[in-house]
Amino acid sequence: MTTVLKEGKPYPRGAYFDGKGVNFALFSDHATNVTLCLFDQHGDAETERITLKECTNGVWHGYVEGLQPGQVYGYRVDGLWAPADGLRFNHNKLLLDPYARKLSGQLQWNDALYGYTINDDPDADLHMDERDSAKFMPKAVVVNPDILVKSAKPDIRWPRTIIYEAHVRGLTMQHPLIPGDIRGTFAALSDSAMISHLQRIGITAIELMPVHAFVHDRHLQERQLSNYWGYNTLAYFAPEPAYLSSGALEEIAKTVDTLHEAGIEVILDVVYNHTCEGNHLGPTLCWKGIDNLSYYRELPGNPRYYDNLTGCGNALNTSHPKVMQMIMDSLRLWASVYGIDGFRFDLALTLGRNENGFNRDHALFHAMLQDPVLTRCKLIAEPWDVGPGGFQLGSFPPGFSEWNGDYRDVTREFWTGKEGMLSRFASRFAASSDLFNDQHRRPWSSVNFITAHDGFTLHDLVSYNDKHNEANGENNQDGANDNHSWNGGAEGETEQQEILDLRARQKRNFLATLFMSQGIPMLLAGDELNNSQQGNNNTYCQDNELGWINWHKAGDGLIDFVGELAQLRKHHSAISRAEFVTGKLNEQGNSDIAWFNVNGEPMSNEQWNDPQNKAMTVKFVPPDKTGCAILVMLNASHVTVPARLPYCDTYDWTLMLDTTLNPIQNQEADQLILEPRSVYIYEGQLIRQERP
Repeated sequence: MTTVLKEGKPYPRGAYFDGKGVNFALFSDHATNVTLCLFDQHGDAETERITLKECTNGVWHGYVEGLQPGQVYGYRVDGLWAPADGLRFNHNKLLLDPYARKLSGQLQWNDALYGYTINDDPDADLHMDERDSAKFMPKAVVVNPDILVKSAKPDIRWPRTIIYEAHVRGLTMQHPLIPGDIRGTFAALSDSAMISHLQRIGITAIELMPVHAFVHDRHLQERQLSNYWGYNTLAYFAPEPAYLSSGALEEIAKTVDTLHEAGIEVILDVVYNHTCEGNHLGPTLCWKGIDNLSYYRELPGNPRYYDNLTGCGNALNTSHPKVMQMIMDSLRLWASVYGIDGFRFDLALTLGRNENGFNRDHALFHAMLQDPVLTRCKLIAEPWDVGPGGFQLGSFPPGFSEWNGDYRDVTREFWTGKEGMLSRFASRFAASSDLFNDQHRRPWSSVNFITAHDGFTLHDLVSYNDKHNEANGENNQDGANDNHSWNGGAEGETEQQEILDLRARQKRNFLATLFMSQGIPMLLAGDELNNSQQGNNNTYCQDNELGWINWHKAGDGLIDFVGELAQLRKHHSAISRAEFVTGKLNEQGNSDIAWFNVNGEPMSNEQWNDPQNKAMTVKFVPPDKTGCAILVMLNASHVTVPARLPYCDTYDWTLMLDTTLNPIQNQEADQLILEPRSVYIYEGQLIRQERP
């Protein structure tokens, strides 16, 4: 076949099929030549090379008539080989289109994938390797652009949001009711058994760990492990092929449709801070060989090396307009084509860095917040990285919510019985207004969590004092050392019933705290199932039963307990507020929040500052006159505490839920008993309108 190459257009970037042919557009500001390489349908044999002769504003482009969806392709990019100057062009290496929508084949680790010749020379990366890498590379596939979700988005308001963090594969691999041929894929997420469970526990949004196509690190595969979590992105526009049971992109849209119809939003955890190409000794797979100087941040004054703000070897240069455009185009595609409802930005601090450090007014943030598609999405930042000043909780611009790592740590310390935590705990329990209440931000700026993918599961949090990561093959040196955990008296699994009962109550305490806190609760998938990772707090490489959720450990009522907490939250505006609590009195003489000691009296400064005080009561009053108030009594101490409901109250209180599961019956308001390490949740009906 004689290829007809036309000028084409520099937009849209990537490979765009218009019904008659395909337009190819690739950004490389420092290249001297770009070659489009076409392959057979299996990606095995290179069938043709086409030089893209046009370059407009750094975008190389050309239109090939007659090409159809399914065409497999890649690029070879020429330019100066000068690693010391940050230029790593090597025409021998086949490169993946950064805008690839679908991948063909898997990466096969081989020394030919590196732009330099691997050896023990400390300057090895300065010497070009001339082997062809095409045989070992995944290729891009031209797709039909007309893949769209059909159902309307649930459009859950932020105050009503309850997030469930999950892994596409890990969530469903051991689910007994899901067909084996779809487990671990998008299709499994929309199976009726999974939908039923998600509805039972009352979540409104499932937050999926990375689904962008990613690479399994070479050193992990050599140890028979893998990059299970997926924070090692290879393609920002293509899904991980292993997550498609059918191999078709439509599977994603169908799954999102089904979840939407069930009233569940879909949020993606996205990794725009770094890529899978690693540091200067990493492979040349895509951006490094296309235009290293443009796509990555180099060390100031020494562009041979990367500015490793992420701890993963490199960091994307989000200040470059074309890199920013790539990120925006990726976000818009997932939101508009697949119907995704929101995004959680991994190491989001890196996204907002420039030469002077973190900038909350970074152009990328402004671009997201003014975009007509993304402004309707939920945007969640992980507010840290490993660079200078790498913890910026509360520093993101209005419009972003943030993972509240301080909420996690303080709440854990409170329930392990640490002294002097009452005041800090109260601030976190009330949506951390000290961190987020500026520039008209709202309580949902704080995404509260006790556990997440990174760290102990809830079961392990109450079962282990120390991490046990030996299975990772790193001599237990990986993962966090300080987990603010407590095993209750025995390390790991035990048959001592007293310890088992204590652990079960502590789980309920953590969950009750999470769901009754102001802000947005995020539940780690499997915590409602007593899922354990055997004390491993960093299962990033465990694509096996250790990392997968065990559905067979449920059975002690924790699933229904979570469901009851979710329903309480959904039906009571007092705890799912749209505004920060202030303590100001309303016309009935009640403040939107009030703190009491266990005697039912307002907390004094002395009691707030008493390091031995580990019990208190908090009352939340709804913003509307007709709603019910919520009273939460907490006792984090190891002893029984006599208590009473607040004095001179205008509410009639009914106990709705408690974490002991065996409350003392017929307690009078002035003769309450708070059992050791317990939470009691009351619903209050307004009984009089006048001020006391």
